[in-house]
Amino acid sequence: MGSNGYEESGTQLPKNTKSSSLFRYNSPFVQVILIGLVCFCCPGIFNALSGMGGGGQVNATASNNSLTALYIFFSIFGILGGGIYNILGPHLTLFAGCSTYVLYSGSFLYYNHYQHQAFAIISGAILGIGAGLVWAAQGAIMTSYPPMNRKGTYISIFWSIFNMGGVIGGLIPFILNYHNDAATVNDGTYIGFMVFMAGGAVLSLAILPANKVIRDDGTKCTNIMYSNVTTEFFEILKLFSNWKMLLMIPAAWSSNFFYTYQFNHVNKTQFTLRTRGLNNVFYWGAQMLGSVGIGYVMDFSFKSRRKRGIVGVCVVSVLGSSIWGGAIANQIQRNIYQTLDFKDSGSHFAGPFVLYFTFGLLDAMFQSMVYWVIGALNNDSENLSRYAGFYKGIQSAGSAVAWQIDNHSVTPLNQLIVNVVLTTISYPLMLLLVLRAVKDNDPEQEPVNNGFTQ
Repeated sequence: MGSNGYEESGTQLPKNTKSSSLFRYNSPFVQVILIGLVCFCCPGIFNALSGMGGGGQVNATASNNSLTALYIFFSIFGILGGGIYNILGPHLTLFAGCSTYVLYSGSFLYYNHYQHQAFAIISGAILGIGAGLVWAAQGAIMTSYPPMNRKGTYISIFWSIFNMGGVIGGLIPFILNYHNDAATVNDGTYIGFMVFMAGGAVLSLAILPANKVIRDDGTKCTNIMYSNVTTEFFEILKLFSNWKMLLMIPAAWSSNFFYTYQFNHVNKTQFTLRTRGLNNVFYWGAQMLGSVGIGYVMDFSFKSRRKRGIVGVCVVSVLGSSIWGGAIANQIQRNIYQTLDFKDSGSHFAGPFVLYFTFGLLDAMFQSMVYWVIGALNNDSENLSRYAGFYKGIQSAGSAVAWQIDNHSVTPLNQLIVNVVLTTISYPLMLLLVLRAVKDNDPEQEPVNNGFTQ
């Protein structure tokens, strides 16, 4: 029995229920692809919108304020989202969450005409609730459905599909605004985003609950159909005294904190509107490459799972430090009066473009590494939904702070320095977490332990 009196995940089913078919509808592979497509349409397209800087507007104030509201509520419902997912299951959780993305894009369509930011701020707060639900569900599915020895591979599959949304979402403003001399994107861009997001909400209804997903070895991801409010309240509360989660806080806080600097002070201020759309195609494309690369390291580099985790953290820390070093050099030598265009700026365009590309590479590798570690801590959907929700909640709190820091005119260089410090602190703590908590055998469902013993 697990810590809540539930049956343990991984209970073997009768042999005739086993199947090696990769494309079974109830296989982890198909379900991870489906959640990838849902996130392609909703968070992926949202990333393209925010990646343009200022939500595609001249003045970033409305976007910054809406994103602050978004991440304040995201930080709350990210933490609560794992419990809500355990109670409601994937259909209600994902459909409700995905629907809020459509409203958010619609608020910028409205802003294009009336320049009133109240609707954008309110829709941002509502999206914060919805995003908390979506990402808690996504985290549970992505970390608990795959077999333990292939979690890095499945994470990279999800991340590649999800970030294709950013690629397509970058092409939309690039194509529709190619001959647009204004600094604000046109209505068609926002309408295109809304169509994709509505499709993602409908597709979310195809996701199976964890107790219906069967791994190839015949085990279920969980035997629990639904949890209850009391259980989830106390289990979520325990996370704040769980040493594993506490070690993860700097990585969670920093992992979206850097978006403000990257989007508003590299892409938005250094490039023309059409070039920003093109840059995002490569930024989110780089995420696909980064997730595949780190997924291979985390699954196949060594036989020992703990050793793979150590190598993965070290690879990300070395690459990350190099990229942030390049960002500091770019910021110091930047000409604030020059706006770069991919056709007209010649060799001056290359350096900042490559830097922005590597930002995408690092983001995917950093977050895939963290998700792999979360997945290595346990193998049950109920526990992992709470872990993923905690991660997303802390991550979103950091984002809310970052967008308001930018609104209060903190210099880009100071924002950059904060990002470098935060990510650098997170590396040794993630390494310690791997050393102390990642086992070479499959982790069983176990009571929360607040000490450094296993």
